[in-house]
Amino acid sequence: MRSTPRWRPPLSEPLTLFDRIWRSHVVASLEGGADLVAIDRIFLHERTGAAALNALAAAGRKVADPARVFAVTDHIVDTRPGRTDQTLMPGGQAFIAETRAATQAAGIRLFDVNDPDQGIVHVISPELGIVLPGATLIAPDSHTCTQGAFGALAWGIGSSEAEHAMATGTLRLKKPGTMRVTFSGTLPALVTPKDMALALIARYGAGGGAGHAVEFAGDAVRALGMEGRMTLCNMATEFSAMTGMIVPDEKTFAWLEGRRYAPAGPAWDAALAHWRTLISDAGARFDREIEIDAGTLAPMISWGTSPEHAVGIDQCVPEDAPQRALDYIGLEKGTSLRGIRIDAAFIGSCTNSRLSDLRQAAALLRGKLVADGVKAICVPGSSRVKREAEAEGLDRVFVEAGFEWRESGCSMCFYAGGESFGHGARVASTTNRNFESRQGPNVKTHIASPATVAASALAGCLADPREIT
Repeated sequence: MRSTPRWRPPLSEPLTLFDRIWRSHVVASLEGGADLVAIDRIFLHERTGAAALNALAAAGRKVADPARVFAVTDHIVDTRPGRTDQTLMPGGQAFIAETRAATQAAGIRLFDVNDPDQGIVHVISPELGIVLPGATLIAPDSHTCTQGAFGALAWGIGSSEAEHAMATGTLRLKKPGTMRVTFSGTLPALVTPKDMALALIARYGAGGGAGHAVEFAGDAVRALGMEGRMTLCNMATEFSAMTGMIVPDEKTFAWLEGRRYAPAGPAWDAALAHWRTLISDAGARFDREIEIDAGTLAPMISWGTSPEHAVGIDQCVPEDAPQRALDYIGLEKGTSLRGIRIDAAFIGSCTNSRLSDLRQAAALLRGKLVADGVKAICVPGSSRVKREAEAEGLDRVFVEAGFEWRESGCSMCFYAGGESFGHGARVASTTNRNFESRQGPNVKTHIASPATVAASALAGCLADPREIT
C-alpha cells in the first residue's frame, strides 16, 4: 500500500490520551484514510492461537519478534480440580495440543494448563506487567479492552489480523473518534464498577460507543482500584467501543512496579517519567462527552438478552421491553426483578474474577449458606488469584457457603459445546454478556456484580446485596 501524507494537528494542540498514544505509534498514513500502527504486544489463546500461528507458518512467514508475543490456555481449558488437557468441549484437547506445538515452534511463551501463571489473558497480562501504559496491545478476544485500564491502547482483533501483526509488528487501522465518559461524585456502598458499566450501557445503548475509543474519567473512576478499573474498561466492548481506557496515575504505577515483564532499575525510572506524560491535556477535544453522577447509581441487574437490558435491582422489567427478549428470558413487562428464582450462580470471567471481586462476594457469603437448589460456582481469574484467595481463606468461605471452588479459566462465561448449567437454567452471573444461549442452550443469564450474584445465591432469587445482613 502506498503511503500518502495527511494533515495532522500541530504538536502544540491539546491531545487526548488516545490521540497521544495513537500518534506515537503511527508508522505511515495510508490511502483511504487509514494508518499503519505499530503493535507492541500480542496475546493469543488456545481457541484461535494455533490457527493463526499455523496459517503464518503455512504462508512461509515467521513471527517477527517472538518476545513480544504471548499465549495462554484459558478459553476452553477445564476448570474442575485435577484438570488435564481433557476438556468437556468436543475437540478441546486438540486445540490445546496444537497451541502448545505451534507456540513452541514459534518460540512464543505459553502459559499452559498447569503453569503457575496460567489464567484468563486479560487477568494475567496485567499481573505479569505485559500490558504497560502507552503501549499498544492486541489479542483475538473482544475483551482485550480490559487492559486499557493501565493507560494502554488495547483492543480485540481477528485471527488474520493476528497473523499480520505477528509477521510485521503493525496493523492497518482507521482512527476512531474519541469519547469521554465522566463518572462524577462517589459510588454508594455495594455499588461497583460493574454497576457503572451496566448503567452506562443501559442508559445510552449497547451501540452507544460505536466508532469511538472511550476514556473513562471523573472522581468516581479515579477512586477505583486497578481491578475495578479493569472491570469498567472490560465492558467497553459491550458499549460497542473500539476500546476503553483510563489515564494512568500513581495507582497504576504502584500496581506495575516489580511485575515480571515491567521495566526495572534505570529503565523503570525512564518509563515512569514517560508514563507521567500520558494524560489528556486540559482543553483536549473529544468527539462526544457523557457525564453520569455515580452517587445516583444502584446495584444493576440485566433482565433481557443484551447488556443494555439492565435496571437497578429494585426496579421492574421496563414497559417498552422488546418482546423477543421477554420471550427468551421468560419474564413479562412490569415484573419486579427482585425475587425472581434462580437455578445457579456464577462468579468468574475476565470481568469479575480478580481478588477484590472474590473478597467482595466472600464478605457477603461468610457464615451463610447458598439457598437449596442453587448450583453455585466460583472460578478465579488466574492461578495467582486462586493462590492469593486461598492464602486469605476465601476458598473456605466459598466452599462452606456451598460454592464449588475451581481452577482458573474462562469457564462458563460462554458455551462452546462444553460445560453448562443445564438447558433453560436461570443464572445470576458476573459475566459480561447475557446473549441468548451464551452460557448454554436456552440458559437465561442475569449479569450483575459479584455482590449481587452472591446475594442472589444466598436468597435463591435475584436479590439486592444492600439487604443482606
